[in-house]
Amino acid sequence: MHAIQTFRAVLPVACSLFVWGCSSVATQSPVEAPGRPETAGTQLLEAGAAVLQAKPPIDALNAYLNGFHFYNGQPDAQMEAHHYCAVLNEDVIQCVIYDGTTKDAKIMGVEYIIDANLFAKLPAAEKPLWHSHGYEVSSGQLSAPNIPASAEHALMTRLAHTYGKTWHTWHTDQDKRLPLGVPQLMMGFTADGQADPAMVRQRNQRLQLDTRKSKVQRADIPIPPLDPAANGWEQGNIIQLTDPTGQHVHSPAASPTPNDANSRSSP
Repeated sequence: MHAIQTFRAVLPVACSLFVWGCSSVATQSPVEAPGRPETAGTQLLEAGAAVLQAKPPIDALNAYLNGFHFYNGQPDAQMEAHHYCAVLNEDVIQCVIYDGTTKDAKIMGVEYIIDANLFAKLPAAEKPLWHSHGYEVSSGQLSAPNIPASAEHALMTRLAHTYGKTWHTWHTDQDKRLPLGVPQLMMGFTADGQADPAMVRQRNQRLQLDTRKSKVQRADIPIPPLDPAANGWEQGNIIQLTDPTGQHVHSPAASPTPNDANSRSSP
């Protein structure tokens, strides 16, 4: 059975918890967008649209995953990523990535997740753009907060066989109040010692997660052999877009992240 089949299987059991449970502990965006406050007229338009307009693509975002990313080529610049995901078919998931779980959370980017059988068929030049999920699963860093433990275990068992391609467009981890510059390719962790311990600890405390406990509980999950062409940065094949605006000088946050805000690496 493919990863996405298991993904579909747990949704009917835990859908309401999977989506809304993540907001039981709110995670705040680290930035506030500039601009004028909403007027009563705008609020009225929003209320009318909410009642009258169907939103099938938005309604399909019925699953939540919490993990971490870093900028390809700049592994010390790391951040927490809130994935709101939709299952397209048995082999493909698409996720919108936010910097928090509140109404004013900013869209940081997107991640496309595909099963290993599809990844194996990709052109050789394409594969280095993708990152594996095996270590994220086995380490306990990737989480599906607030769903039953058995459902999360089944989900993680299958996500261990997938690969993700992630682009961030709004770099709020760098305190950008607007989506400046060009998109940046992101990667995921592949070994112990890569993730900033303080970043992981802050996320865990806020969401009441226990990465060490999750790691033990997932010890029986088989991690498949990785395609050596994935995680291109590990072989020195670092692919990144050059930004002509000069906006992308990424570095760890200069100051500690507030406990209620999206976690990120710090010096």
